[in-house]
Amino acid sequence: MKLSARNQLKGKVVDIQEGAVNAIVTIDIGGGNIVTADITMGSVKNLGLEIGKEAYAVIKATSVMVAVD
Repeated sequence: MKLSARNQLKGKVVDIQEGAVNAIVTIDIGGGNIVTADITMGSVKNLGLEIGKEAYAVIKATSVMVAVD
């Protein structure tokens, strides 16, 4: 599959916190960087996500906010 999103970060699923409707999926993309995503339980099942499986965090946003202390 090809996507228009440029931010495609490959990593490994390190945690899945399942809820009644949604799950929080944590992906280790290397270099000490972690990405989390809130997705439906249906998507977890359809993608066959499980801890240790390789997956991509795909980020497509029209705006990004940056802040500093």
